[in-house]
Amino acid sequence: MRVLRIAAAFEALSLVVLLVNLFTVHAKPVSSLVGSLHGMSYVAVIAAASMTSAVAGVRWLAWIPGIGGALALRRLRSANET
Repeated sequence: MRVLRIAAAFEALSLVVLLVNLFTVHAKPVSSLVGSLHGMSYVAVIAAASMTSAVAGVRWLAWIPGIGGALALRRLRSANET
């Protein structure tokens, strides 16, 4: 769950950086670098969610780009609380 937490945070942060870059200066080097890092963190979220316990819907939530990791973590936490 720790890996999922880190990957989800990095996925969301990199998406914010990409959107800020898009709506401000649109620097191609930033898009190129952060876009690749965002893609890798997206794949890491999917992989980490697929290795978690069999809580219903966690694996499918991870496939949502940008916020899937946060949604999967939320589902895991709510399942662990009950």
